[in-house]
Amino acid sequence: MVLLGAGCGIPAASDVRVDGKGGAATEAGVISRGSEPPTRTASGSVNETFVRNFLSAAAGEPDRAYERVKAFIAPEDKTRLQDKKGSEVALNVVRLREAVYTLNSDSTTTVKITVQQIGVLRTNGTLAPPVATETEYEFGLRSASFNGGVNDDRAGLYVINPPNVLLLSDTALREYYQDETIYFWSSDRSRLVPDQRYRPQAVPVERQVNEVVKWLVGGPSDWLRPGVVGLPDRTELINNATGGNGRWEVNLDMSGDDQSGIDQLITQIAWSLGDLTGQLELKIRNNAQPVVDLGERRDSRVLYPYAASPQRFGVYDGTIHPLDFDGEPSGTVPLTPEANRNVVSASLGLAKDRRILAAMVVAGGKNRYRLAVGTGADPVSVVSRSATEYSSIGRPVWLRTVDNRPSRGLVVADGQLYRFDEAARMYPVPLNLPSAAVTAVAAALDGQRVALIAGGRLYVAAVNLDGGGASIGPPRELVTSLTNPTAVDWGREDQLVVAGSLGQPAIYEISVDGALETPLRTDLGAKVTHLTAYPTNRSVRATTGAYMYEANGVAYRSSPFERIEPGRVRDIAPVPTGVRPSNPSAPFFLY
Repeated sequence: MVLLGAGCGIPAASDVRVDGKGGAATEAGVISRGSEPPTRTASGSVNETFVRNFLSAAAGEPDRAYERVKAFIAPEDKTRLQDKKGSEVALNVVRLREAVYTLNSDSTTTVKITVQQIGVLRTNGTLAPPVATETEYEFGLRSASFNGGVNDDRAGLYVINPPNVLLLSDTALREYYQDETIYFWSSDRSRLVPDQRYRPQAVPVERQVNEVVKWLVGGPSDWLRPGVVGLPDRTELINNATGGNGRWEVNLDMSGDDQSGIDQLITQIAWSLGDLTGQLELKIRNNAQPVVDLGERRDSRVLYPYAASPQRFGVYDGTIHPLDFDGEPSGTVPLTPEANRNVVSASLGLAKDRRILAAMVVAGGKNRYRLAVGTGADPVSVVSRSATEYSSIGRPVWLRTVDNRPSRGLVVADGQLYRFDEAARMYPVPLNLPSAAVTAVAAALDGQRVALIAGGRLYVAAVNLDGGGASIGPPRELVTSLTNPTAVDWGREDQLVVAGSLGQPAIYEISVDGALETPLRTDLGAKVTHLTAYPTNRSVRATTGAYMYEANGVAYRSSPFERIEPGRVRDIAPVPTGVRPSNPSAPFFLY
């Protein structure tokens, strides 16, 4: 009998949903319903359910992980799983592909599971890249009443010959952990940058403050370090963070007494605590700082302020036009007609000082293209062009800033990643990747993280903007169900929207570490060649995410899903009778 493990009960075609993080504090000791994985006997003697529960047993607080897993293992085989302690406890998170059950003559069952290694869940809540390379694990099952007993179903099953590693399925990660976002200051300390963590739901809510502060003290995830700064060296918690009933106290042993830095730390803690409400009293070496209301601090220090609501645009016959949809804002093209010509694709943004940032791919010689860049007041009339023509250029993206410094962006041309400036000068960006052939780049709203597709693989990397340039830290490959990714953008601060293949072309929402996946469209019928999304975050909430894409020369939008017809394109000349209108292409958002 074969059990397929890929399905997770999620509709094949749906829209991005934005969930709030964390929650309000509750009474001490309250544990969320369903936060503890099932016990060994919960499945009775049903093999499939038992194996699913076995792959969930490690979920929860790390110090009891081996105890929970060993409860599933037959007494004679418990020593096969060697315990680890403290920070050495690590869970191998796997995506179950299939499980094959073979009944043996001695009434035991041999189980062979095929898996995809996703990553290693550490005690600090980070999901590190996978270390194990196994694609299969084999172990046995026997009745718990094998040596006598009157009720096999009530006794349940045991694992025999277990793997000598703690395995956790991706479905258990989704079910028994709360994915949290904590924040670190960018390398220039101008903005907060998200970092994804996982907190066991079995951890009582009143300990959330302590867990989050420990994560901040421990520093950012490895891949994010090149673009952010951690707390000062040798910062430690003095005792545990304490509190409840809307008041929380954190006492840190931290070097320095820079009041500006302490104020930034308070903002960092407030945002890292998600939606937790109440008052925070921060102490530095027992010296109390003024009490801060967490909600008020988040309201007064927004993450990445939007200059305007998003507006949809697209390219029609080589010119950028607004796309009109009922109930949505629709503006005018912020370019003069002279600057809005021969456009293939574009990225328009609003800088903090309200300047328009325009980066476009424009047609050059025969089957050749240039990058065109223009910035300034609306409408932009002066556009600079790259000195070199290329056989292919992807959609350019801006690295957003929160100040008035000259803007920079990234673009892929002929398989090479380039940084560009406001004068359309392009500078190669070195990447330490197995394959140098880059095909797509997308920038997060914070301007400090990028997603890349290179050599048919998906990566994320940190950006360092110090010194007026833009260097990319060592990319981290994301292990996903999708193969041959073709397009990517940021849909949320901790989620990517990715187009690739899963037997046929599909679009998925994938967490920034690759662990959590949600299918958005699985019935595309053609490869996606262009994809753009409107990123949301905890400052700007939306009930549904929005993305647009192009496949086989036809543009589509989500929320609701529909083809973008020529009738949605504003300010185009009527098409003569008998002439087939052009298709809108390369849609994008201005925000």
